[in-house]
Amino acid sequence: MDPQNLTHVSEFLLLGLSEDPELQPLLFGLFLSMYLLTVLGNLFIILAVSSNLHLHIPMYFFLSNLSMVDIGFTSVIIPKMLMDIHTHHRIISYGDCLIQLSFFVFFGCMDNLLLAVMAYDRFVAICQPLHYPVIMNPNLCVFMVLVSFFLSLLDSQLHCLMVSQLTFCTEVEIPHFFCDPSQLLNLVCSNTTTRKILVYIIAAILAGVPVSVILFSYTQIVSSILRIPSSGGKYKAFSTCGSHLSVVCLFYGTAIGVYLSSAVSSSLRSGAAATVMYSVVTPMLNPFIYSLRNRDIKRSLQRLLSRPA
Repeated sequence: MDPQNLTHVSEFLLLGLSEDPELQPLLFGLFLSMYLLTVLGNLFIILAVSSNLHLHIPMYFFLSNLSMVDIGFTSVIIPKMLMDIHTHHRIISYGDCLIQLSFFVFFGCMDNLLLAVMAYDRFVAICQPLHYPVIMNPNLCVFMVLVSFFLSLLDSQLHCLMVSQLTFCTEVEIPHFFCDPSQLLNLVCSNTTTRKILVYIIAAILAGVPVSVILFSYTQIVSSILRIPSSGGKYKAFSTCGSHLSVVCLFYGTAIGVYLSSAVSSSLRSGAAATVMYSVVTPMLNPFIYSLRNRDIKRSLQRLLSRPA
């Protein structure tokens, strides 16, 4: 197959989850429902935190930022997917593909880093409770969010720069419902070994470091909780980080599942179906996990919903 220069590639064809016409209305209704639940659920979390002065503490400051990122994460891919299903037009321009890729990487990386920041916050709260107000001061909290923002921005721009240098073949069909970086690499005619190594190095740093922080934090947290003599004290300490731990397990569990399913299955669309779990289902479930398992959020939501119009 003759390679086609990147500047001549004007658009890509997104194959989506399925080309079966009978499944399209079902997929449209399912993803529209999940998207609305994601946006409304995370907006309620943001409103619950901002409207309650008692929740203006680091833990909920990070949670509201996570909710904003989750809204952005799904908004990058789902509206375009819904439009494609509705119009039966699955074409995405080269420029729009790069923009979607950049924002997807940005919000995914931001999600990853914020989960690590929240793990560190719980580590300080449980392991060093007397020093918590001093260590987790407002300046440090804002600084950590800004560092997460700029690292995510750097990651997204590196991915965008790398893809912009690729030379694609004449076949530009993407077996996915959005411009996934790994799928774009599969469309390249030239040798991509060096670029793949670069991607793995960046992923190892920007994913490995947060995972290491989370593992270290929870190792220390579990160790501290086990030293608490009373069962009531242990439950109280664990309840402060139970919601976060559930979200961490859901996010990383589904993300690992994506790569395992892609490696095991020969179907090109298996990865697309698995991606739905961490890019759509996880952001949708996060507000429910925090509202059901966290009494402060639950009470704030109840007050918010019970206010007279």
